[in-house]
Amino acid sequence: MITKPDKNDVRKKRHLRIRKNLFGTAERPRLNVFRSNKHVYAQLIDDVNNVTLASASTVDNELTIDGTGNVEAAKKVGELIAKRAQDKGFKNVVFDRGGYLYHGRVKALADAAREAGLEF
Repeated sequence: MITKPDKNDVRKKRHLRIRKNLFGTAERPRLNVFRSNKHVYAQLIDDVNNVTLASASTVDNELTIDGTGNVEAAKKVGELIAKRAQDKGFKNVVFDRGGYLYHGRVKALADAAREAGLEF
């Protein structure tokens, strides 16, 4: 019997396809987005040295929000990751949507990060 592939497996495959062309450096890190049903996470990653330079998520104590898995929460995470990136001296980043469609929470996070000063 043939089973339908899991939705997350399809996303991971799409993410690998995207990642072939995206690469973060120390000067221009990769802004990676991960979303679960409950939370949204964002990281700045230097792929040359394999280190996370900054991160933000709805789990952070710095954010005080009611719902954590919605568009408003994603906007707050976008603003926070942009602030932390600029504190570390990063203005330009490479946006990695993580295999997700550029819509909803992912788009809200990206737009908020752009408005807060990140360029991508």
